[in-house]
Amino acid sequence: MSQIIIPNEIISNKIYFIRNQKVMLDKDLAELFDVETKRINE
Repeated sequence: MSQIIIPNEIISNKIYFIRNQKVMLDKDLAELFDVETKRINE
């Protein structure tokens, strides 16, 4: 399995603050890990 380095700016742009918590949307995580969204939610 090859590893791809993702720049910090891309990741930090996908982090949101909701009710004083840092969160990422499942679709953004799926995109970063190159899997379908349903796999993240399993």
